[in-house]
Amino acid sequence: MAIVTAEARPWLAPSASGPVTASVRLPGSKSMTARALVLAALADGPSVIEAPLRARDTVLMSAGLRALGVGVDTSADDRWVVEPGPLRGPARIDVGLAGTIMRFLPPAAALAEGTVEFDGDPHARNRPLRPIVEALRSLGVSIEASPAGGLPLTVHGTGLVEGGEAVIDASGSSQFVSGLLLSAPRFSKGLVLRHEGPPVPSAPHLRMTTHMLRAAGAVVDESTRDVWVVEPGTLRGQTWTIEPDLSGAAPFFAAAAVTGGAVTLAGWPADSWQPVARVKELFSELGAEVTQSADGLTVRGTGTLRGITADLSEVSELTPVVAALAALAEGPSELRGVEHIRGHETDRIRALATELGKAGAEVTEFPDGLRIVPRPLHGTTFETYADHRMAHAAAVIGLAVTGINLADVGCTSKTLPEFPELWAGLVARS
Repeated sequence: MAIVTAEARPWLAPSASGPVTASVRLPGSKSMTARALVLAALADGPSVIEAPLRARDTVLMSAGLRALGVGVDTSADDRWVVEPGPLRGPARIDVGLAGTIMRFLPPAAALAEGTVEFDGDPHARNRPLRPIVEALRSLGVSIEASPAGGLPLTVHGTGLVEGGEAVIDASGSSQFVSGLLLSAPRFSKGLVLRHEGPPVPSAPHLRMTTHMLRAAGAVVDESTRDVWVVEPGTLRGQTWTIEPDLSGAAPFFAAAAVTGGAVTLAGWPADSWQPVARVKELFSELGAEVTQSADGLTVRGTGTLRGITADLSEVSELTPVVAALAALAEGPSELRGVEHIRGHETDRIRALATELGKAGAEVTEFPDGLRIVPRPLHGTTFETYADHRMAHAAAVIGLAVTGINLADVGCTSKTLPEFPELWAGLVARS
């Protein structure tokens, strides 16, 4: 299988000479775009996705759905059209390094008639997948997986999944639950999914999944803790309007906090399916001021960057940027509740401990997080581990520390291909 990889590009992170003050308009949420694509592919008629994210993960997701027989027209940047069709193999799907593809599409592939093969970037084979594989097997789906239970993966679809009851340990990723729920309305008996194990992380992403399922016409009951019931039924084709990506905004908000400036995320909706309340709370604890108005969501630096003690389990995607802010703060920080990010694009806890330590911070690594004691920082080459969030963290450090070189800024194409240009323009106006 041909593997699509982002171009590796070394990059010197620009340093800010004054407060960063700007209004930025970011592309759509990766999480919402991925869910909308899957729901549209399984719907009873055409759908339109407005303001989608065009980035590596969503381009590969679109290609994967096309391989299954779905019409996905991405020729217009601001309006994608999805035409459902009979799902069929044989097909080969490149997941890249995307958890959304490797966890959302195998359940859909089980509904296809034929064989569907999955593989991706080398590190994708290390990302956890076994829980969703075992859950699908318990529902009667024939799947071949690696000895570790992950990629490369082959789903032998029969055109239907009976569904019923399944038990899963989703403590490694909420995507295990979301992946099963998104296809569950098409299962003959629907799905009763029960989580057994440590708490499921990233609860806001699960809520996004159930909200979007209901918006598409699915009947979902999540009234019992750690149990999700999806009735069999029809998903409606419709228009999905994608919100700006809140996780992608984190480094830009951080720029305001570090430099004492103000950054507004333009186009932010009054009502959001993303964890905006937790993000507001987190940046306030760090010492910034956060407001929301008709102009958008604004973070203002106050000249003080405080150390914090925080459970980041609900907003784990922010961990790298928050860790960078902690390394620049006035006091120590302890960030916990994110053991599952060891299984993301890289082991983010280990990578952050290594790279922040190289820059001069005092970092203690815990199984589920980090303690960071600020020390005078210095220039270094910051490895990014093919991980867009690690690149964001390095860029934030570079605002206040000269000589921060990113070994590869090209990895930001995973969710925001224009990040280097956007960031450089933002800092140039400081």
